[in-house]
Amino acid sequence: MESEEHACVTSLPRDPYNAGIHDVSRKVVEALISRKIFGGRDITVPPRDHVAMGHSQLDTDIPGKTALKQSGDQVCVRAYIAVAHASSSGKKQMGDNLKSTKLKHAALHGAQHYDKVIESSQIMVPKVDQAPDMQMPKLRQQDVSDAEVTIRTVIHTHTEDFPPRLFDTTTGLLHDRDAQIDVFKTSTQYKELLSLTIKHTDRQLERVGEAILTYFRYAMLSHRWEGKEPLLHDIQDKVVYELKPVAGMHKLQSFCRVARDAGYRWAWSDTCCIDKSNHVELQESVNAMFVWYHRSALTVIYLSDVSRPGALAASAWNERGWTVQEFLAPKVVIFYQKDWSLYLDDRTPNHKKSDAIMEELASATGIDLYTLANFQPGMRGARAKLQWASRRVTTRQEDIAYSLFGIFGLHLPVIYGEKKQHALVRLLQEIIAQSGDITALDWVGKSSKFNSCLPADIASYEVAPCTLPSLSEDKIQTTVSFLRNTTTVELASNLFTVLSDMEAPRFANRRLSLPCIVFPVTMVRRIRHKNHATDFTHEVEAKGLNDLQIITKDKLVQFSETKPARQAFLLVRPWDRSLLELPDFADETQSVDDDIPPESPSSDSPSSDSLAELPTGYDSDDSEAHLRALRLIVHLGQPFAAFLLVHQSGKEYKRIASDHDIIAQVKDIASIDDTNVRMLEIL
Repeated sequence: MESEEHACVTSLPRDPYNAGIHDVSRKVVEALISRKIFGGRDITVPPRDHVAMGHSQLDTDIPGKTALKQSGDQVCVRAYIAVAHASSSGKKQMGDNLKSTKLKHAALHGAQHYDKVIESSQIMVPKVDQAPDMQMPKLRQQDVSDAEVTIRTVIHTHTEDFPPRLFDTTTGLLHDRDAQIDVFKTSTQYKELLSLTIKHTDRQLERVGEAILTYFRYAMLSHRWEGKEPLLHDIQDKVVYELKPVAGMHKLQSFCRVARDAGYRWAWSDTCCIDKSNHVELQESVNAMFVWYHRSALTVIYLSDVSRPGALAASAWNERGWTVQEFLAPKVVIFYQKDWSLYLDDRTPNHKKSDAIMEELASATGIDLYTLANFQPGMRGARAKLQWASRRVTTRQEDIAYSLFGIFGLHLPVIYGEKKQHALVRLLQEIIAQSGDITALDWVGKSSKFNSCLPADIASYEVAPCTLPSLSEDKIQTTVSFLRNTTTVELASNLFTVLSDMEAPRFANRRLSLPCIVFPVTMVRRIRHKNHATDFTHEVEAKGLNDLQIITKDKLVQFSETKPARQAFLLVRPWDRSLLELPDFADETQSVDDDIPPESPSSDSPSSDSLAELPTGYDSDDSEAHLRALRLIVHLGQPFAAFLLVHQSGKEYKRIASDHDIIAQVKDIASIDDTNVRMLEIL
């Protein structure tokens, strides 16, 4: 026979007025019939007389009491009262249980019984979830599955800039990221974090992140490839320590042991931690390499041909293209010599803080001590960075350019087979287009076949640029005072405006649009020069410039104003915006870390004090803009590195390369005006 309670459930009114009663009462009675447990107590139906006396039991503060009073549904009233009272009592009991459980978890966690914390949480959380009161879930702790998701999310957040494939120095096995996480999940550190995250959720995320960074920190190897190096397929699914210790394998084994003994669980080597047959992975690795080295906890630099003090500078490691970023990017490096003993027996934990080693490295590379210790990638000072790599070599010719991507903070396609000249051109075009830094155009040697303003080889940057004389601030201010009396401020301001409005250099279809100050050549005459037997020396005159000599590999057409040439020649000064002395709010330096200051501004940039100090006798109503304009005229009057261009067709020109700098200077700085300023198209 159908029970009285079940009959109540099926006969509850379904009109809108009683909809709320139905929703609550139906669930109550269904739970009653099934004798479902709420709050850890069985629900029993109270006697009818408990609800026969004017619904007195409903005077307690329970949800839906008014609607139930009006319904007259005695069975549902009895059921509701039973559940309400049982739930109220059960909630208190559950709260007491949770408090007790939290204390128990804290004690177990403190005693490092992490497995028991996890087991206890797995039992307790489902009971909390079954509680009928809507407030009970707020009392629950984070369950194990939620904690696991939290930890995995933190792992991916903190290791996204780490190499995806690393050696486990404890076991000698190579693991991808998922396998690394699986190893972590078997560790005591993981169980401790899981226990901690179950106890406290958001409050412990920072501590979880620190613990994960500590566990997953890794060491990198910087070395010179020699003979047969182990590749990915040679060590995949094998214990590296068990392989035959010959040639490159012995080096890899020694590196892993050094990293392990130094306390690093994970290690990376470029020989076998990249799948070089996978083009996508290879391209991503080349572009990420600088960041990987920078994020490393330690970079081990192995000098296989060094076994005595003072031999670092002569090591073949110093001749390789990739090693530039491998010692600039890391924060901590240690040099090891041939027998895997410390170089100079220097036991400093970071050889970047060893004066003896850094001074030797600075002498060998031409890189100053501050930059060696604090380098940040970016395009400022492009010419100097190109010089660092100008004498280096790589096994694959395109790598001489690719190895500089990270130095300049660039991410470009990797196209093996394009040849080194094209790879270098792509790099230089990107540097100039993004930064406007024209120092990359300052080279001597042979022109690239892609554009005459770019070099055919990075060796063209080996010779340092000609050091031009610079003016002291006192001299600049004295000259400004002189110009104020001989040159109208209006003319200087017009030139300043025109130059400040010039577009930045840009490349398109192998053409360089270059803003220049132009000086037409009026005479070229060849002369004999005993010191340049294989070159040709030419005397050159140009409008507005002092006469000068130019040395080229090829003969130039001789001409004069009375016997003009069929092609026009120009001497030009590529426009450098830094001469405007405007504040540089956009620092293109790509900081990969917050603990290292960005590159210092160029020493050519004036201080604000130098602009604030007006020359003696300078009228107070003269604006700072006028002062900048006159200072610009002073700078334009100094010697500069010029390009010699020859007209092709239309508005197009080509640069005539030289093995020597072309240094020019204006005759009269007061004669410079905006008519000399042009945007030239150079093929």
